[in-house]
Amino acid sequence: MSQSSSPVRSDRHTDMMTSPAPEIDEPFADESALLDEENDVNNPEEEEEEEEGEELFGDNMEADYRPMPALDRYDPTMLDDDEYSELSQGDRVAAEIEMRRRDRAAGILRDDRDLLYDDTDEDDTQTHKRRMAEKAATGDIDDIEIIESIENLEDTKGHSIKEWVTMLGPRTEISNRFKSFLRTHTNSKGQYMYRERIRHMCESNQSSFIVEFPILASKEHVLAYFLPEAPFQMLQIFDEVAKELVLTIFPSYERVTSEIHVRISELPLIEELRTFRKLHLNQLVRTLGVVTATTGVLPQLSVVKYDCSKCGYVLGPFVQSQNSEVKPSSCPECQSLGPFMINMEQTIYRNYQRITIQESPGRVPAGRIPRSKDCILLSDLCDRCKPGDEIDLTAIYTNNYDGSLNTEQGFPVFSTVLLANYLFVKDSKEIVESLTEEDIASILALSKDHRIADRIVASIAPSIYGHEYIKRALALTIFGGEAKNPGNKHKVRGDINVLICGDPGTAKSQFLKYIEKIAPRAIFTTGQGASAVGLTAYVRKSPTTREWTLEAGALVLADHGVCLIDEFDKMNDADRTSIHEAMEQQSISISKAGIVTSLHARCSVIAASNPIGGRYDASMTFSENVDLSEPIISRFDILCIVKDEVDPMQDRHLAKFVVNSHVKHHPTNSEKAVPPEPTETTENLSIPQDLLKKYIVYAKQNVHPKLTNINQDKVAKLYSRLRQESLATGSLPITVRHIESIIRMAEASAKMHLRDHVQESDINLAIRMVLDSFVDTQKYSVMKSMRQTFQKYLSYKKDHSELLYYILRQITLDTLAFQKALHGSRITTLEISEKDLLDRVIQTILIIKILCIHVQSFFCIFLFFFYICIFLFQAKQIDIHNLHPFYESDIFKTNNFVYDSRRKVIIQTLPENVDD
Repeated sequence: MSQSSSPVRSDRHTDMMTSPAPEIDEPFADESALLDEENDVNNPEEEEEEEEGEELFGDNMEADYRPMPALDRYDPTMLDDDEYSELSQGDRVAAEIEMRRRDRAAGILRDDRDLLYDDTDEDDTQTHKRRMAEKAATGDIDDIEIIESIENLEDTKGHSIKEWVTMLGPRTEISNRFKSFLRTHTNSKGQYMYRERIRHMCESNQSSFIVEFPILASKEHVLAYFLPEAPFQMLQIFDEVAKELVLTIFPSYERVTSEIHVRISELPLIEELRTFRKLHLNQLVRTLGVVTATTGVLPQLSVVKYDCSKCGYVLGPFVQSQNSEVKPSSCPECQSLGPFMINMEQTIYRNYQRITIQESPGRVPAGRIPRSKDCILLSDLCDRCKPGDEIDLTAIYTNNYDGSLNTEQGFPVFSTVLLANYLFVKDSKEIVESLTEEDIASILALSKDHRIADRIVASIAPSIYGHEYIKRALALTIFGGEAKNPGNKHKVRGDINVLICGDPGTAKSQFLKYIEKIAPRAIFTTGQGASAVGLTAYVRKSPTTREWTLEAGALVLADHGVCLIDEFDKMNDADRTSIHEAMEQQSISISKAGIVTSLHARCSVIAASNPIGGRYDASMTFSENVDLSEPIISRFDILCIVKDEVDPMQDRHLAKFVVNSHVKHHPTNSEKAVPPEPTETTENLSIPQDLLKKYIVYAKQNVHPKLTNINQDKVAKLYSRLRQESLATGSLPITVRHIESIIRMAEASAKMHLRDHVQESDINLAIRMVLDSFVDTQKYSVMKSMRQTFQKYLSYKKDHSELLYYILRQITLDTLAFQKALHGSRITTLEISEKDLLDRVIQTILIIKILCIHVQSFFCIFLFFFYICIFLFQAKQIDIHNLHPFYESDIFKTNNFVYDSRRKVIIQTLPENVDD
């Protein structure tokens, strides 16, 4: 303002101000006093007016605006006469953009009404009330009486929580607190967490964002206390606040969606479906389950309007609830009682889907039937899951009246449903994303161990003794190969199927139970209790829509996982035939009741069966021992034959292992202490089960090995020889599927090592597994000759530590006896030459072979040198001359043996109480 302008002054207005008047300079003090006296003379009734109230529009109103030269000027010290350069339009816009960016970083949202007040004015109670009254007058606050904030919001003053949160004062306070929480909450990096989450939601044109319950409880514990008790009311407030905040940032976002939803995740308490009771009614709950059935996405009335059929008047809007249909009673225009027709154009709809969730197979108590519950999905939650998905659900447990239940039960009964608020589909990808940096570092460090494959095999079912071949087959199955689909024309599966067949009491079912616990996704069923539709899918009428719907079976529920079938031989032939397509094409085709579709069944099948008669007869072929057709046998990549053979040494080790296992896991043995066995090496090799689960999931999700530079001629020659042997023996048909089996197992072996490319060692291991499977299915007489034929493949990376230890032990005892006879004093250390051990190994195994193969032959002497040549050739093939792996084994170290590589001798330190 310039000096020439005259400010407007009013003495009466000055008297009304609550704040003290500014001080006037000394030269004008006397003149001001004279003016006050003059006003007192001219207005003798002033005291009376002040008592009754001041009349602003009186006869002397013009006197307030008369010129007063002494007062109608500004203090020169308070004026700013400096000249400033004018901002251009572009500079002004740039400055405003920079200020808005600064405000957003500080969490400040500017409002024009805030410019009328200064922050210091909040200290004045009268000013604060006047400001809130003006906001109430503009419609921002409906009632002036509730303008003060409710500090003790959790004090419900005798009301229930549902009544308290619906009152205007608490409702406004909850809204303000939640708005402040969304605006100001920052994460550990200082980023505004929920503002960025809202921004990402709008960039993706979505209508909901997630708020974690633990974070809400740590910042606004009162809101977290109210939320589970009054979920309908609280979520409605949260949605309104979220929509207001979204429209503040993006004013035109209402064109995209008219509703914004807040999804609450990570509730601390997880309830089982079977534990829901009256206590949980109308509360926010969290549960886990598997989706077994879904309906189509249907439109549901959200806000409905009706047309009066007599006068055409539009009634409404009426907000529909989930329990009952809201209809008008009479027309306010013509007073008629109907009928009323729904106005299709002005009615607002929303998406509606009903799903059925069932308890996860691993969470059902023994001997109980899995419970199921219907769940309602609304708006953007629809079509988030499919049958077979395991979900983590946060929902409101509510009830609705069902008249049919009254007819059956005879008294009012309510059926309950879950009204979903948040839905999370569990799969391996989500599990991988939940791994911490420490977990990934542990996994990568574990993969660099050169014995990682042996450690994984030792960690599979550690409570079962022996069966190294079956454990390796199960380990390859869990990791799996890579599925191929070139040009979307011909799909080749990557999952490995395993059949375990053998004598009773060999822990076949225990293997399946272990895989159910360790696999990321597994479905367990039995052949006796499974039908064709129970394994694949079946069609039934939906009780809600009265339409035909599909129900998922075990193979569909195990999609991207493992399907475990126990008592496979007890299934009917018709039921067993139904899974042919699922095991090879990994799909299930349905053509029933007008429904023609195909469901995914991308899973591995691990089956266990007993042979005909209860025990496996080694004098017969595999096809003669089992009651399975050739098509179903050819679909299994690995056949594991388990024979309960009498072996004194193995039986002794097995008995000790079982006894030690019972001692270790007894409830009173808190320290789990067991005396170590010299031959027990799996204890040190095994990986903790939690880390093994994470390792499997990480490998399946992130590692996709490729086939490059593999020896194709080796695979081709092996396949040709296997075809010839199969034709000669007639025991097991060899098909092209066996070549694919070799490739799948090689890829699985590469995954176990977290390698991106398949190496020669992976191919050799896969060939060994296929040959073991093929040779074990032969007759005993044919098996011996085949093992000789394929010896170089079958002996790949087999552990000979126990045999070498037995031979070394014999040499040690002979040397100890010789030293005692020679010196006659106490011996503390023994030294054995490496060459002596290697020579003794060759001699021992050679004698064993001669005795086993020609124990009744008179030509042993003549064949002695012939077998020496054969065995030396075989010893070279199986690296029997390389004893370094034996020197690194646990059985070597636990018996106080040390290898001196410089002198090439083996040194054993003897204990003080050693006997002969």
